[in-house]
Order: sequence, then structure tokens, then C-alpha cells
Amino acid sequence: MRFDVVTLFPELFAPFLAAGVTRRAYETRQVDVRLWQLRDYAEGNYRRVDDRPFGGGPGMVMLAEPLARCLAAVKAERGDAAPVVLFSPIGERLDHAGVERWSASAGAILVCGRYEGIDQRFIDTHVDVQLSLGDFVLSGGEIATMALLDAVARLQPGVLNDAGSHQEDSFNPALDGLLDCPHYTRPEEWNGLRVPEELLSGHHARIEAWRRRQRLALTARHRPDLIAAARAAGRLSRADEDFLGTL
Repeated sequence: MRFDVVTLFPELFAPFLAAGVTRRAYETRQVDVRLWQLRDYAEGNYRRVDDRPFGGGPGMVMLAEPLARCLAAVKAERGDAAPVVLFSPIGERLDHAGVERWSASAGAILVCGRYEGIDQRFIDTHVDVQLSLGDFVLSGGEIATMALLDAVARLQPGVLNDAGSHQEDSFNPALDGLLDCPHYTRPEEWNGLRVPEELLSGHHARIEAWRRRQRLALTARHRPDLIAAARAAGRLSRADEDFLGTL
């Protein structure tokens, strides 16, 4: 898949694309990331990409014309009908199911907004999808774009050391959409705290039963909405419900 990123700060992506386990996806081009410097498509000596908003108010607004020229160049090079994505407060919140859909797609054109926003006429004319990471504001779309790229990259075959690692991620359908359980490693005792006996038992069924109970308990305590969703989807067993009744 290919993701084209329209940004004023392509240098922010260099360490991101070269570090961590997901770099394998970028190095092999399983996730082909191409960066486009928006200022290259602005006019004038100062390569201006923003201006004051009509109606007054604080901050600056990104100009529609440089964005449109850059987008035209991206589309001409791609030669496909890739959707144009903008991270925005009005967008649908990105979740695990959404990441899975993007990870199975051919990619997209990701537009990184800055300042007070983008001229609405560009959005109305060219943006196909708006996404949000949550109810908070970032200074630019680059961090949100990295979050999507990272989430998509780790789902690609061969990227993680253990091919099944992501199957036990929080929110994964393999865990019925629940939060993951706590994890422990050596030593068996640290600062007077011991690893739960179930994990030391070597008994696979006992270990899995403990993990299931922990996932249920954590999810019920911190994200009861996920319990409700799993229940509505028929993913909770009678044993699950009996355990939840003890909490």
C-alpha cells in the first residue's frame, strides 16, 4: 500500500520511518510512505501557504491553492483513485476496526493541516475522509498521520517479530474487543511483588482462564462501554457473565 503525506514538515517523519519495529514495513515498502513538501507548490519569493482569515480572529489559515496544486501532483504520480484524508475534529474517531480497514486498503493521500485550519473550500472540493484521534487538538496533522501509519504498519505480515502479536492487542476482535491483560517478566519477585501463580503454573488452560478474567475485570473497570459492546455482539460466555457478576 502507498500513503502520500502532504506536509509543511516532512523532516518530522525521518526518525519515525527509521526507528522501531515498524521500520521494516517502510524499508520493504509494504507500507510505501512518500512525503510531499507543500511549500514546493506555493508561489512567490516566500512560498506562502497561509493567510489571515476572513472575518478576523486569531491565527492563520492554510491557503487552498497550494494544497490543490500539491494534491494534483500527488494524484498524477499515483494514477489511482486514492482517498484524500484529513485529520480533523469533526472526523470519525479512528479505532481498531478502522485501522484494520486501512491496513487492507491500497493506501491514501494524507493531508496534514496546520495553524487554525484549512480553507474550507479545499476541504469541500477535495477531501474524501475526515478522521480524528480524539477530542483534543494537536498543533498539526503530522502526529495524527504518524499514529495511523504506525498502527497500519504493525498489522502487515512479517513486521512484528511474532506474527500473532497483534492478535492479542487491546480492542482486537480476537479478544472480543476487550482490553488486554497485565503482563509480567523476570524476576518472579520484584520489590516484594510476585508474579501471579497462575502464570507460573505451566498449565495452559489455567493461564488462559486467568488472562480472560483479567481482561474482563480491567475492561469492566476502565471501559465498561467495551463490555456492553461485547455483550451486545454475543461475545461473552456464561462463564464470563458469572465472573463479571462477582466484581
